[in-house]
Amino acid sequence: MSTEPDPKAPQAAEPTPTAPATEAPPADANTAEAPIPETPESLMQAATARITALEAEAAEMKDRWMRAEAETANIRTRARREVEDARQYAVQSFAKDIVEAAENLRRGLSALPPAADDEPDIITRMREGFESVERGFIGILERHGIASQDPTGQPFDPNLHQAMVEQESAAHAPGSVMQAWTASWTLHGRLLRPAMVVVAKAPATEIPAPDAAPADKPHLDKTV
Repeated sequence: MSTEPDPKAPQAAEPTPTAPATEAPPADANTAEAPIPETPESLMQAATARITALEAEAAEMKDRWMRAEAETANIRTRARREVEDARQYAVQSFAKDIVEAAENLRRGLSALPPAADDEPDIITRMREGFESVERGFIGILERHGIASQDPTGQPFDPNLHQAMVEQESAAHAPGSVMQAWTASWTLHGRLLRPAMVVVAKAPATEIPAPDAAPADKPHLDKTV
């Protein structure tokens, strides 16, 4: 007898596979727990810390701003001073030449003979004319910031005077100007030409003459 199944006979339904049961993941302690409510004290501490940080940041920004403002002010001042110096001292080279002309005029006046009652009238008028020209010339120079100074009798100043020679003098204080060959000239306070001067020094003390040789003492015979 055949054991093959009848194809027409109804077949039993195959069981459907079931998915394996998965274990639920363990609950996270941080997510599982409810958030801790913030207390007024913690909120105040956080706000204070934030305020402190903002104040420090504001102080740093203010310090940077003040430094930048100071640097800008220094730049403006330096630029203004450079412009002013350029305006005042741009004619320094020309002023030196003008000063030389003024000194030559003074040398010409000094070359004239001293005034006397019986001098020729032409010499008197020449002297008066030269002196008038010199006064006008010096006035023009002073209006433009060029000034002269006679250092006679003043203490020697290496910034304004050029010592040509030292001379012993008891009538002048040591280190003072006893004679000025030329005046000192400045342009708005800046030296153009130093004065050529003779500086006084203390006179040398007289060296006392050596005492006369003592007389020969009598010779004592010490022989026995």
